[in-house]
Formats: sequence, structure tokens, C-alpha cells
Amino acid sequence: MTHTRALLGLHVAALMFGLTGIFGKLAVAGPLAIVLGRALFAVVSLLLFAWLMREPVVRGITRQRLLQLGLCGLLLGLHWLTFFHAVKIAGVGIGTLGFASFPAFVVLLELLLFRELPGRSDLFKVVLVCLGLLLVTPSFTLADQATTGLLWAIASGFCFAAVSVGNRLTAGKLHAVQVAGWQNLFILLCLLLPGTPALLAMPALDWLWIALLGLLCTGLAHGLFVASLSVLKARIASLFFALEPVYGILFAWLLFAEQPTLRMLLGGCLIIAAIALVRRQPQPA
Repeated sequence: MTHTRALLGLHVAALMFGLTGIFGKLAVAGPLAIVLGRALFAVVSLLLFAWLMREPVVRGITRQRLLQLGLCGLLLGLHWLTFFHAVKIAGVGIGTLGFASFPAFVVLLELLLFRELPGRSDLFKVVLVCLGLLLVTPSFTLADQATTGLLWAIASGFCFAAVSVGNRLTAGKLHAVQVAGWQNLFILLCLLLPGTPALLAMPALDWLWIALLGLLCTGLAHGLFVASLSVLKARIASLFFALEPVYGILFAWLLFAEQPTLRMLLGGCLIIAAIALVRRQPQPA
């Protein structure tokens, strides 16, 4: 994984993540069934990929790494549950915009856990993202359902920031397919009993949307994201996923007539500007 390939992979993963809210809204099932089904399809696709490409599945898995993967899997499951709950009550645009707050949490967590002081360029990029989020926030009152959904989405962003920082402990030692596969397996095992009745009661079309979630937005996107962490720091990789709300708003506009306001468009421009600064960077920082 070279620096250029890592950046390209992150762009593809960001596009796949941008479709997450779309598939979640298309499915009529609740968040619990969606997350369980997504983990199920992700595990199957990742195991199949590992078998076809002769990638290791168990090799290098120690008790300590298994514990790390389990904790990251738990946080990833919480990220999905809170994200889909936000999408259900506030729409795709608000859900993805709240989630895009996670680069700021990544900088904070890396400071607390790794004692890594962010550089001026890192802080500037995060400021651009945060300003973009302020512009796209519909209102600042808790009485607004969209604001409540935004808070759930921000909680989702915090959980994903914890996952991205935690993956640094294993990304350089295990293959990306291993990391993504084991984490999704932990999600599957945790939700199997409480989520199976809702999963079996889903309408037939929901299985299509959830299969796409598992195959594209999880198996492919999560694998690319984890692989990039072997080259890029989490705070650099995380900024690419600020593009998710841009894609999410665009898809929601085209499919669900969720037309963005001028403020939302301006905020999206600031987020894209932050991504452009990362692209100009010649090497990981």
C-alpha cells in the first residue's frame, strides 16, 4: 500500500460510505436488523474474498489482538446503530453531516491516547470541516427533530473516531481483510440473539439493500479504510470521510428530493477544501 494508492482507496471508500445512509433509509427495517444483516453479509463477503485471494484469516491473531479487535468491533457496531437511528429520524443529509464530525474526535483521541500533538495543518483542516458542519446544521434547538438526529449522528462520529484510532494498533500487523472480518464477526455475534427476530421479519426488498450495505459499504469500504491506516495516520485518513456528507446530500437530493440549502452547499465546499489540502500533502504527516 503506497501513499498514492492509500489516497485513491480512501476516495473510493468515502463514496461507498456515502451510500450507507441511502441504503439505510431505503430499508424499512429498524437499526438493529439493519446492523445485524450488514454484519452478516460483510462477514460472508470478507471470508470469500480471503479464500479467493489466499489471505490469512487466523494467522497472527493473538489473545491481545483478539481483544483489540473485539473492542473495535463493539465500537463499530455502536457507530452503525446510532448512525442508522439518526438517519431514520432526521434523514440522510443530517445523519451523514453529524457523522462527519469525527475527524475532530480523532485529533482529540490521538492526543489523549498517543500523546501526538496535531500540527497546524491538521488543526486547520479540522477547523474547515467544523465550520462546514456549522453551516449545514438546520437549527440549534433540541426541540427540532433534525437537531436530535444530529446529536445521534455526532455520537456515531465519536464511535467511529474511536474505531479508527483503535485500528492503528492492528492495521500494521494484520491484513485489512482480517481486521474488517473479525470486527464484523464480533458485531454479528453480539447482535445475533436480539436481532434475529427482526431480521427474519424484514420484507424481501430490504435484503437487497442490506446486502449492498454489507458488500459495498462494509466489505469494500471498511477494508480500504483499514488498509490506508498502514500508511496514513488516522487523522489524515479520517478527513477523507468528511466527503461522506457531500455524497450523502447529493444522493439524498437525487433520490429522496432532500434539496440542500445554500448554507449546506457552502458547508460542503469547506469540507471539500479540507480534503483538497490533504491531497496536496506529499507524504503522511
